[in-house]
Amino acid sequence: MSDTEKRALRARAKALRAERAGGQTGEALADALVSSPFCKAPSLFVYLSAGTEADTHALILRLLAAGRRVCVPRVQGREMSAVAYPCELERGSFGILQPARGADEPCAVALVPLLLADGRGTRLGYGGGYYDRYLASRPETVRVGLCHAFQVTETPLPAEAHDVRMDFLLTERGVRICAAADPARAKICANYFENLTD
Repeated sequence: MSDTEKRALRARAKALRAERAGGQTGEALADALVSSPFCKAPSLFVYLSAGTEADTHALILRLLAAGRRVCVPRVQGREMSAVAYPCELERGSFGILQPARGADEPCAVALVPLLLADGRGTRLGYGGGYYDRYLASRPETVRVGLCHAFQVTETPLPAEAHDVRMDFLLTERGVRICAAADPARAKICANYFENLTD
């Protein structure tokens, strides 16, 4: 798929999300997360939602109330780090709230924003490659695409060599497994589940 075609696909996905996400709150996603095994992770990397993205604000409050360590993205140049939250926030280069400062911390699970995803875990993001670079350098982190159910398509999405696939998709309807097709990722996820404690 050409860059022009990919930009057009992103534009259509953004329009769909703007049309269908209205009125949806983060409570349904928070409920889905709390009832999933990911809520038991000691540490989670969670994006601070903006606009019509799947809302993470209620979800973050529920995680903190459950005693989980939450980190949020901080972008500097072309790199992204996971900084402990709550913390002082500022507007980043994309106008998105992010930590004003802070060191990168490892996280067991990453909740990743997306525009579209397919059943194989292929994710259509915003085109900057921040999450791809972040996740590629942290293979031990379980990758969970967080989205509305209508953002999951059965049509395979285009993928390039540097695109990082999700291990799972989490929507208001529950969890969908994507890692089974990749033995290396399936092993990492199995290790995560084996080491879970309450």
